Amino acid sequence: MMQPFHLAIPVHNLAIAEKFYVTYFNCSIGRRSNRWIDFDFFGHQLTLHLDQSIRQNLDNNQVDGKSVPTHHFGVILEWEQWHILAERLKARSCAFIIEPYIRFAGQAGEQATMFFKDPSGNALEFKSFKQLSQLFATE
Repeated sequence: MMQPFHLAIPVHNLAIAEKFYVTYFNCSIGRRSNRWIDFDFFGHQLTLHLDQSIRQNLDNNQVDGKSVPTHHFGVILEWEQWHILAERLKARSCAFIIEPYIRFAGQAGEQATMFFKDPSGNALEFKSFKQLSQLFATE
């Protein structure tokens, strides 16, 4: 069994961030204070810390012909779960950085992926592999 990770990220408004993570991902809330909130983020601990001086990182790298934010995080979902989330985000008019699509189609590491930002500008990537064995594939 894989151990859960802990990730802490800054947000400019805790109430807005809480609504986003609960609404889009059905995250349950753990401990909290007036400066931070712990979420169950797909079995991992995501902590949002209030930081009203957040500066956006606008750096990108080219991956499969798309401009990918260099600073991002996310989860690798099961194939069907990824498609359900993609449809939920589309139905809620999510402003995608990169629309849901199949990256590296027909190549090693073929994957479904999508990018979007939370209300504080933190970039998220959700991806999925039909064959999880392709996660680290090079050939």
